[in-house]
Amino acid sequence: MDTLTKLLAFLVVLGILVVFHELGHYVVARWCKVKVLRFSIGFGRVVWARRFGSDRTEWAVSAIPLGGYVKMLDEREGAVAAADLPRAFNRQSVGKRIAIVAAGPIANLVLAVLLFAGTFVAGVPGQRALLATPPANTPAAAAGIRDGDLVVAADGVPVKSWQDLRWRLLRASGASDIAIDVERPDGARAQRTVSLASVSGAEWEGNFMPALGFRTDLGAPLIDEALPDKPAARAGIRAGDRIVAIDGEPVRSPAEVAAKTNARPGAAVTFRIVRDGSERDISFTTEVAEQAGRKVGIAGVRLKVDPVYAERLSITVRYGLGDALVQGTRKTWELAAFTVRMLGRILIGEASLKNISGPITMADFAGQSAQAGTLVFVGYLALISISLGVLNLLPVPLLDGGHLLYYFVEIIKGSPVSDRAFEVGQRIGMAMLAVLMALALFNDLSRLF
Repeated sequence: MDTLTKLLAFLVVLGILVVFHELGHYVVARWCKVKVLRFSIGFGRVVWARRFGSDRTEWAVSAIPLGGYVKMLDEREGAVAAADLPRAFNRQSVGKRIAIVAAGPIANLVLAVLLFAGTFVAGVPGQRALLATPPANTPAAAAGIRDGDLVVAADGVPVKSWQDLRWRLLRASGASDIAIDVERPDGARAQRTVSLASVSGAEWEGNFMPALGFRTDLGAPLIDEALPDKPAARAGIRAGDRIVAIDGEPVRSPAEVAAKTNARPGAAVTFRIVRDGSERDISFTTEVAEQAGRKVGIAGVRLKVDPVYAERLSITVRYGLGDALVQGTRKTWELAAFTVRMLGRILIGEASLKNISGPITMADFAGQSAQAGTLVFVGYLALISISLGVLNLLPVPLLDGGHLLYYFVEIIKGSPVSDRAFEVGQRIGMAMLAVLMALALFNDLSRLF
């Protein structure tokens, strides 16, 4: 059932994104008076088709559901009747061709804006950015962060929740420091400058909040599930146990448990738990796993926050329609820019190739987000829509961005690129995409097995 849920969620995500992307191409093509021959969801053999409209456009579903296309009248792909020549794609001005090709990725970015705006109108559940005393020798401790500080802004941008704070810190990765505005329990405000220089690239790709010393008091976490045949379960830990300390050090959130466990791959750890009102120590050796290119320790437990503490820290971030659209636009822009930055870091070797994911990982996350609730699923859909929009704008032949590159070259040289250059570019693009897909599939299978 879990596999079926993930598959269905993945198909829903892919279907919505592909339809919206291709509708962008289709609508602008029609505005430009270009004749559309086929609108297909999927590639390969057509399994279902119907014709509609004055142009008898064929609306089709094809066998391979990993994408789609809009086929327009074009002299390069076959003979065109004399009466239809003005409506052929290749006869359009370079400006119109740019608009038609760019419309697909832009439609995905617009979709992300609308989805994020919808979640902001509905109200996004979150956690107050209320800080606990940071561990000694961490950037937060050095900056003077104290217990009870409520973060209200980071890098000059208002912070509404813990999730906002995490995003602002992640966006600042690569900078030397960041300004944090806090409100003390007595209402006084202060600004702290937190150094980011000590956080490594691998930590930025993982759970970087503990590395910076940012933590919140969520109470001693509860075991929601001890995964079968994993170290914790084999040692006797079970659902309902409360973890109060690891190796003698108190823990006050699931993130702290994860950080301390991850830091000890293949090593012995001791969980102090409370069960039926009494404390006991349970020791085991963590399992070794690889995350973001580094080895981490895994206990094999799923944790949850104490409901009492969760209620105290819970917050719902909500905006009116106008502000929600502004916030949705801002978030889409920031995530798109961050995606480009991450791609750049991967290309120059500053970020791991393991960050590239394929359809298996997408299906897994789609299923998890669907099970987590509508708002989480909508947020995931927006995130993938941004990724699809950005990736399609890359100047790689076969992608929309590759065609845009050809058109900009045409503007500069005053004539279209030669058929030979176009053919060579297509072959290079096909090879690049094949390598990228193979790498993504390899990463997917590595995570799976």
